Amino acid sequence: MDVHIREIQSADASKWDAYVHSHPRATLYHLYGWRTVLEKAYGHKTCYLAATNSTNPVNSSNSTNPIIGLLPMVHLKHVLFGNTLISMPFFDLGGILADDEKTEQALLNHAIRLGKKMKASTIELRHAQPLSCLNSTNSINPTNPASVATRSNKVRMLLNLPNSSDYLMKSFKSKLRSQIKKPMKEGLVAKIGGFELIQDFYHVFSVNMRDLGSPVHSSRLMKSVLDEFPKHARIVMVYGTHGPMACSLIMGFKDTLENPWASSLRQYSRLSPNMLLYWSMLAYACDNGFIRFDFGRSTPGEGTCRFKKQWGAQPYPLHWHYIFLKGHRPADAPDHRSRFESLVRYWQKLPVPVTRLIGPLIRKHIGL
Repeated sequence: MDVHIREIQSADASKWDAYVHSHPRATLYHLYGWRTVLEKAYGHKTCYLAATNSTNPVNSSNSTNPIIGLLPMVHLKHVLFGNTLISMPFFDLGGILADDEKTEQALLNHAIRLGKKMKASTIELRHAQPLSCLNSTNSINPTNPASVATRSNKVRMLLNLPNSSDYLMKSFKSKLRSQIKKPMKEGLVAKIGGFELIQDFYHVFSVNMRDLGSPVHSSRLMKSVLDEFPKHARIVMVYGTHGPMACSLIMGFKDTLENPWASSLRQYSRLSPNMLLYWSMLAYACDNGFIRFDFGRSTPGEGTCRFKKQWGAQPYPLHWHYIFLKGHRPADAPDHRSRFESLVRYWQKLPVPVTRLIGPLIRKHIGL
């Protein structure tokens, strides 16, 4: 069987998503709608590759869905942050979906040729399981020589859920239940909604990012997510007498509720708004039929990882493959945060309105 690779356009989005929903290893970030989100929010060039076993177009009437593999890629190019193709930037997962190893290899080879044509230095593929076409020696088809490295030092924190929030609360240790009830006793309340909460969300999110010393995403990114996935995306807010204190954006895909972004304000930490925020997300997941909650990426041993473990979440290694198209294979894949660590303390001193203005101009080029 020959494998044919072609770029998919919006007319074939339904075919693309049908394959995503049918594939057991598909993730939220394989859905075609992310192409619209990232193009609308940041103007990034995208390339969505589909593999078929026929020379017929994907939308051919000869087959209901001839797709046998796919790879969504986003092109990030900047003089400081590099020239790379990523699947998917800003999120933990993405990469190649395929029916078999031969199709994986065909998609990878095509991506390498495309990357070289774009003069990219690196291709990043973010997977929950390692690509089978990259064997233990990390070799690639000799027709497309390149160096490869795989990082698995980050983990995805997942919690299996019961079928009701009452059961989940009863499963927690008494200490955790007390921590959840504390913000409620302090008068904090949680709300779940959509566009009507975006202003409060972005207020908390942007202040927290400034305090962390990190450039903030554009509010257009979250607005685009809500616009593109109206049935699956929700905003969760925690309020107190002084206004919004914590926020998150959640998205459902198959049996898993994901949490791409969450923040809380440090000035209210004594009230524990973060505990109510996470309990609200978990309760929503249980009561809406999800069987897993994805707390997102963490580094083992760090505070955020310990926070997620107290809820019962378990770590699962992420496998991020880096293909270095110019033959250079550094010991570790690039980490922009470490490269610009000295700038963090200066960023933390900037007024929040300034970070909201210039932060997105920087953040859009950082794939992490």
